[in-house]
Amino acid sequence: MTISILDSWAKRVGTAAIMSLSLTACAGNDRDPTDGIHDPYETRNRALHGFNKGLDTAIVRPVARGYSAVLPDPIEDSVSNFAENFGQPANVVNSLLQADFRGAGISFSRFFFNSTIGIGGLLDPATEMAIPEHDTDFGETLYVWGVGEGAYAEAPLLGPTTTRRSVGRIVDLFTNPLGDALPEPERYSGTLANVGARLTDRSRFSNTIDSVLYDSADSYSQSRLIYLQSRRFELGDRSDDSSLDPYSDPYGDPYEDPYAE
Repeated sequence: MTISILDSWAKRVGTAAIMSLSLTACAGNDRDPTDGIHDPYETRNRALHGFNKGLDTAIVRPVARGYSAVLPDPIEDSVSNFAENFGQPANVVNSLLQADFRGAGISFSRFFFNSTIGIGGLLDPATEMAIPEHDTDFGETLYVWGVGEGAYAEAPLLGPTTTRRSVGRIVDLFTNPLGDALPEPERYSGTLANVGARLTDRSRFSNTIDSVLYDSADSYSQSRLIYLQSRRFELGDRSDDSSLDPYSDPYGDPYEDPYAE
């Protein structure tokens, strides 16, 4: 049974990876060389940004506030810990695909100790044992494989992304072996925990998020700029950051859009 599950999972991951490479190849790797932002679908992206912003105003922000108001902080932390732990097997897989054996070992160690001593991931003894957090995804795997960033995009519900990251998200649906190993409905527990973790983040970082979405003159440009800075910094990618360097002016206004006309 275990061999059958692993074989089925491996075939799905392989197929998804091949499809992802085809999709990113078709999308192209061209970028705007003048400002480090390649946004050929800006009109459509702005419409989706407006939809996401309206959704945040009407549903996400009030639900997040209510979620955090009802649940004590320790319970919220346990839900977030569980979500993080549930994703560790996928981190192991992506780390191996990136030939990052240290990262794979860290993710495996965190998953082992948090799943056992940490009661299925509700607690985080791995951090107390000085095992650092390690997070990766198939979008980073594609980056390591040399796939270009592609175009900037705004995804419904998910927000800012790029072609490479969007394709990576699709493959990430198949990279976690727990999805095949667990029976229903347990296999959906990670998804539910992720929703809870995102609500916690929306509530705890409300001031920062609100300042971008509701206080800036052009929330779309701000979201785009901050996302690209953050994602490229996360990947260690400086190839497109000549004019997106967040540290170029440490005394500058972080919400001022240098690309606004």
